[in-house]
Amino acid sequence: MSFPDIPLEFVIFGATLAGVALFHRHTLAVALAGLIAALLLQYAETRSLAGIAAHFADEWVSLANLFLLLLGFAILANQFERSHVPEAIPSMLPRSWTGGVILLGVVFCLSAFLDNIAAAIIGGVVARHVYRDGVTKAYLAAIVCAANAGGAGSVIGDTTTTMMWVSGVSPLTLLPAFLGAIAAFAIFAPLASISQQRRSPLALRGTPAPHVDWARVGVVLFALGALVATNVAANNVVPELEHLVPALGLGLWAALLASAPVRAPEWSILREAFGGALFLIALVALASLMPVDRLPAPSTATVLGLGFLSAVFDNIPLTALAIQQGGYDWALLAYAVGFGGSMVWFGSSAGVAITTLFPHSRSVAGWLREGWFVPLSYLAGFFLMAALS
Repeated sequence: MSFPDIPLEFVIFGATLAGVALFHRHTLAVALAGLIAALLLQYAETRSLAGIAAHFADEWVSLANLFLLLLGFAILANQFERSHVPEAIPSMLPRSWTGGVILLGVVFCLSAFLDNIAAAIIGGVVARHVYRDGVTKAYLAAIVCAANAGGAGSVIGDTTTTMMWVSGVSPLTLLPAFLGAIAAFAIFAPLASISQQRRSPLALRGTPAPHVDWARVGVVLFALGALVATNVAANNVVPELEHLVPALGLGLWAALLASAPVRAPEWSILREAFGGALFLIALVALASLMPVDRLPAPSTATVLGLGFLSAVFDNIPLTALAIQQGGYDWALLAYAVGFGGSMVWFGSSAGVAITTLFPHSRSVAGWLREGWFVPLSYLAGFFLMAALS
């Protein structure tokens, strides 16, 4: 396809992704500008608002579901952090490189049921606590890898997998992504932990472990259970409901409000979460306007490329494009776009979040140099999944 043949919608989409990558402080404004430009192009081509209205009449339930889930997951992550479970983790770590592997394993597991941003932040806080002489870029890259890998096979562990779930992909369909994630973990976790231990050994402070607030842990489990129950009911009892209202998002928020008297959430965090959720919704809405019939056909090679592309472009709109197009191996795609973003620090939300704790790691060259094992891990997990599919 020559440049003149590229639809103008894709030019707007590419420019928006480039703007997001370059202007990290103004991502919401860039995303909204891209969406407005695409809407104006649609109107200029059709001279009618009816087509645009009809498009979003079909899309609004998915967008609303995603928005409600993102805000709800932010509340759940905060509830888990305030349970003091993260502060209790260091006392369980052995004082060797295996302690680093175990910590990465904890991040991996947390990301399967918490947002990968929250899992990465928890991992970074604990790492700063136990590595007194500093946390290396290699280990920070591994924390991001663990957070992204852990969420790859879980519909509540990553925004991309949540999007697939909202669009109708079964949670069971995504479970094979854990095969690739575990294979990648077996490579990056020991390599990063050994490197970290050599340069800054794990050393625990002598402070006593905090008291765990099990009531908050219970609130988190209750909300997750309600989310699963809502999904089962929407699919099997009232299947037409999920096309009429954002059932998943409403089910999660019903559980959050019902459990608020037990342990009140920190509602103030919604101010920050609102901006992030609106940014992602704008990108997904923009992707929904793309002419996906002009994209390359879904294939293993296409998914492999999307994984590498997600290292420099946000994986949310890339996933939205794939969902609009259809026909993908969803587990392979979830692994590729989820883990692939770990290769560069700004390639995933978890990477951007971890660099807010460790600003010195905002170096593409340093990330690639010290985190050389990330592309290797990605390829190992990818080709294992491709061989087994």
